Amino acid sequence: MTSEFEMSMMGELNYFLGLQVKQSKDGIHLSQTKYAKELVKKFGLESAKDFDTPMGTSNKGLGMNSEGQSVDEKQYRSMIGSLLYLTASRPDIAFSVGICARYQANPKEVHLKAVKRIIRYVKGTTEYGLW
Repeated sequence: MTSEFEMSMMGELNYFLGLQVKQSKDGIHLSQTKYAKELVKKFGLESAKDFDTPMGTSNKGLGMNSEGQSVDEKQYRSMIGSLLYLTASRPDIAFSVGICARYQANPKEVHLKAVKRIIRYVKGTTEYGLW
């Protein structure tokens, strides 16, 4: 068992299981800021306009029988996987990512557009996390 003295000798915790940890007098903030920025860059959306919300209020056409051209399943799944990992510290995107994750078998352009919107929302909110 580690004593309090030994813990203080290790210094302040900055990263834990891929989460950035910031300790202050107000509490502890867990985030994935670095990962979020890398995710936006990975999918080439760093110069895209930010969104205020991860998903629109009317998602017409977002369903299993959506019409439109199919998109690359591998890229779509990669985007969904990256966003799912980000939900560890971002409950604000969990619902939207969950909706989009349903369509990994045969994603259409409308589904890809919805996922890109989530990433563009993340771009403007990279500092978000859990207190």
